[in-house]
Amino acid sequence: MPTARNLQICRKVWFLIMKKLVEIIAKALVDHPDEVVVTEKETDKAIVIELKVASDDMGKVIGKQGRIAKSIRTVVKAAATKDDKKVIVEILQ
Repeated sequence: MPTARNLQICRKVWFLIMKKLVEIIAKALVDHPDEVVVTEKETDKAIVIELKVASDDMGKVIGKQGRIAKSIRTVVKAAATKDDKKVIVEILQ
């Protein structure tokens, strides 16, 4: 039976995977991949993944009518279905 410590370690690894997933997707979309910064915060009910890109690349990450941003959020939510917490992807300026 898994211990509380093992579950905590698994959860931290899972957060890192979600963070890396957003980073990989964003770097593939932008012209300045070296300026992509992804951070994560955990709250009681959610994991918030914050994405920052160069101002020139904001349109590429958001897309027309927010389609790209919505797609990134959909992929992350699909990957996070095994976790009890909600995953929120915020795109910051």
